[in-house]
Amino acid sequence: MYNFVLWFHVISFISWFAVLFYLPRLFVYHAENIDNKGFVEVVKIQEMKLFKYIGVPSMWTTILSGAYLSYAYGFAGNGWLHAKISFVVLLVIYFYSMDKYRKEFLEDRCTKSGKFFRVYNEIPTILMLIIVAMVVFKPF
Repeated sequence: MYNFVLWFHVISFISWFAVLFYLPRLFVYHAENIDNKGFVEVVKIQEMKLFKYIGVPSMWTTILSGAYLSYAYGFAGNGWLHAKISFVVLLVIYFYSMDKYRKEFLEDRCTKSGKFFRVYNEIPTILMLIIVAMVVFKPF
């Protein structure tokens, strides 16, 4: 069972990160083309579908399968696992910050620039590097 859940966790993780990488890129395009109403209307639909239909389910399947794996592996004496979970919590906060910006764009209230979203888009990359390092190297 453990290996199946691990496989499912990795697939979920990859799907979630597809959203974490692509949605902020859509925000860049949205912010930089705010005056192009036709384009903006299409991007709003893409942002909503990406977040709700791929992002939310893949986040929850990642979290739930990760919770099972953490329980099965054992928390005691695994500081790396505690660190990993802490960085995953930051990732969840980031994920819901994307929903905040998505809703602002939906209501034509977002004033952030394309440059802001280009930098904002780097946060999940940094968190992913740390999370994967915790799993592979188990430093403590």
